[in-house]
Amino acid sequence: MGALLLSACGVGGGGGDATASGNFADCPENINTCNEVPADQLQDGGTITFAIEKNIANWNVNSAEGNVFETGMATKAFLPYAFNSTPELKSELNTDLMISAEQTDPTTVVYKVKPEATWDDGTPIGVADFVYAWKTQDPRECPDCASAGNGGYDQIADVVGSDGGKTITLTLEKPYTDWQSFFGSNAPLYPAHIAAQQGDINTPAGLASSFEWLGANAPTYSGGPFTIQNWENNQALTLVPNERWYGETQPRVDTLILRVITDATQEPIALQNDEVQVLYPQPQVDIVNQIQQIPGVSQVQQLGLTWEHFDFNLRNPVLQDTALRQAMFTAVNRQDIIDKTVGQFNPEVAPLNSLMFLPQQEEYTDNLAGTDIGSGNVERAREILTEAGYTGVGEDLVAPDGTAVPDMRIRYTVGNAIRQSQSELFAQYMQQLGIGITVDPTDDLGTTLSAGEYDIMVFAWVQSPFPYGGAQQLWLSESGSNFGQYKNPKTDELINAAATSTDKAAAGQQLNEADKIILGDAYVLPIYQKPTLLATRDNIANVRGNATLDGPMYNVAEWALRGEG
Repeated sequence: MGALLLSACGVGGGGGDATASGNFADCPENINTCNEVPADQLQDGGTITFAIEKNIANWNVNSAEGNVFETGMATKAFLPYAFNSTPELKSELNTDLMISAEQTDPTTVVYKVKPEATWDDGTPIGVADFVYAWKTQDPRECPDCASAGNGGYDQIADVVGSDGGKTITLTLEKPYTDWQSFFGSNAPLYPAHIAAQQGDINTPAGLASSFEWLGANAPTYSGGPFTIQNWENNQALTLVPNERWYGETQPRVDTLILRVITDATQEPIALQNDEVQVLYPQPQVDIVNQIQQIPGVSQVQQLGLTWEHFDFNLRNPVLQDTALRQAMFTAVNRQDIIDKTVGQFNPEVAPLNSLMFLPQQEEYTDNLAGTDIGSGNVERAREILTEAGYTGVGEDLVAPDGTAVPDMRIRYTVGNAIRQSQSELFAQYMQQLGIGITVDPTDDLGTTLSAGEYDIMVFAWVQSPFPYGGAQQLWLSESGSNFGQYKNPKTDELINAAATSTDKAAAGQQLNEADKIILGDAYVLPIYQKPTLLATRDNIANVRGNATLDGPMYNVAEWALRGEG
């Protein structure tokens, strides 16, 4: 998305400070190249271990259940894709796989894949994989695939191959604003020939069975720079270079390990002991302070396309009352939350006032201006409840029909102290309204959301630079990623119109209009633009922050150990 502009990586300048130090000191000025080391100064061989905070419970990152950030980072080592996101939040053609991808007219996109690009069993990467990616994410073709979101795939009329399957022509029924998101790093290609072994992929049933199989089974295939050598559930993913890798940069390390550490407090200890060399933790004050005290470690914070939020689950009948939701979100004090959590180590963090855009994007508009939502105005929240017919406000809340409002459950990812604090603060705010809240962690974010096993959830979305496709994924009534099941024909209309516009300015206005409606309905409350934190041992080269859904794994083929001396 060309409209993005990058703000500072963190606070302060590049001379080495609280948010950019050591090898990352120049990241604020050179975000795409910081920590870059020339090839002749790199070691051949060795092992790099990267700590990830969640287990990989589902390997199909294109599915609603598998659409988890850590899974997305892991798959970048072995799945191909047409476009990725750079650290400066722009979309970029993946030239390892692609020769070109061009929109030849508003409804036609022509992709050219490198002739030498193959899966690691020698099968060419080509049109069959593109068709499979399309059909499994198009609910018209596969209604039971439960994809993370159709992201415009439901506007594809056809995908055909030529030139031995290496030229792929995609025809749209109408223009799609974020066409570069198709087959991008947010929705990578899976091997159609492997999927075909699990069902007839020319039928909806076969597509669905193969799509589910891809999620349930650790991959034995690769079309990326690494291939999986071993997977130990909830322990570690071990990757080795793919001998058939066709990309320009060959991996230098012998082994890349993604070690699962779900207890964030253990991550700095593992880094200090050199058990892991790369961390990308959820930043929290204790972790930031500990990392800054470890000799021989560089760290950087960034504000990018990740944002923290409270979500209501509208499958709970009690939460279907808009007035109740508005009162609850009005009682939430976002500045108080920031001051007691991320604000302790990053004073740039501020309340986020949009569900659609982030402050670096020129379409960003403060759509909470003039409202009390997220302000912590408890008196106004109580007034909303009283005006709506609730009684027992501030004590034991009773609904207008005379039934007691039951206790509810807020959930967060286990081991994340900041989200635990945010959940506990949420419970305290609700206590002032007479609503009981139980704080309950989960160790499987994707499943908990998909199954609706929550009343309120606090988590973060990590986006690509494609707001229009992203809005379809998160907010359309029938999207698999609309976990709380907000349904509104008006916002569906606005979001779909924005996604099919050829006028970016008009599209931005349409998304902002939808944003105001959803915020007014108090379905999801944006809290703040979440800082990312990357820390590495100083002997690690070419790893850098990327505050998009690509994460630091966006250039994993370049990761290496620095040469000695």
